Amino acid sequence: MLTIDEAFRKFKSRLELNDKEQKNVSARHNELRDHLRTCFELDDDFLTGSYKRYTKTKPLKDVDIFCVLGKKEKHYRGEHPSTVLEAFRKALADKYGTNAVIVQRRSVSVDFGVVVDAEDNTDYRVVSMDVVPAFALGKNYEIPDKDDGGWIKTNPTIHEEKAIAAHEAYKGEWKGMVRMMKYWNNHHDRPIKPSFLLEVMALECLDPPFNGCFDYEFQAAFSTFADRILDIWEDPAQLGPPISDMMTEERKEKVKEALKQAAREVTLAIDLVRQGKNGEALQAWRKLFGPKFPLS
Repeated sequence: MLTIDEAFRKFKSRLELNDKEQKNVSARHNELRDHLRTCFELDDDFLTGSYKRYTKTKPLKDVDIFCVLGKKEKHYRGEHPSTVLEAFRKALADKYGTNAVIVQRRSVSVDFGVVVDAEDNTDYRVVSMDVVPAFALGKNYEIPDKDDGGWIKTNPTIHEEKAIAAHEAYKGEWKGMVRMMKYWNNHHDRPIKPSFLLEVMALECLDPPFNGCFDYEFQAAFSTFADRILDIWEDPAQLGPPISDMMTEERKEKVKEALKQAAREVTLAIDLVRQGKNGEALQAWRKLFGPKFPLS
């Protein structure tokens, strides 16, 4: 029977992207970017977000692509943000179909029609991608926010650098912890929104160095996240609005209860091991995290 540490190591490995998945993502994003270059003048386009930071979890969804618009598209900057998002929606709908493309708050999502099975498998295929129109602003970028009706500043490179520093300080386990926390979030109907907020909180709440025991690290993590979910969590790049502004206070209170419940379940799972009930402990961890957590 697996030990708890072996189970977590296997769980972490299951959430890492393999060669087949990376090959599928590469084919999809290149296809998508090639199409957009025929529709808009782009100075640059590149993968970003949690996929680029290696904190993307399974099933593989919402891979971010930044599209930096050129001079010919500058008129969009003077218009309502929904205008450029709608232009991207139309361009993508021409290729992928109207039903597969939707406008989101700051991006346009393309669904590839991939079915996720009961074990969160997708036959190594990416489910969806999010296209983010952007304008360069020195070393930073501006992206549309249709809900606020304005343009917000961001810098994906700074986010990547902070993730790398946290990973190194945490003895190479930080990104794996974040992926597992995101998988917990997915398994519980995504109470924390956006999932990037989990990363932002993890920059402060996961106290380095890693102590060597995933069970006790998660006990502390869930408790600390519950204590601090009501805080205002600023953009790590100190450019855009708070990352926590996408949740209402009412929703945050519900998230706090979900995190406190998770902490209680972790404590019970740890106690099962103390009682010599390793099999029941594995079942408890699987119930908490979801089907990718191994039992054998």
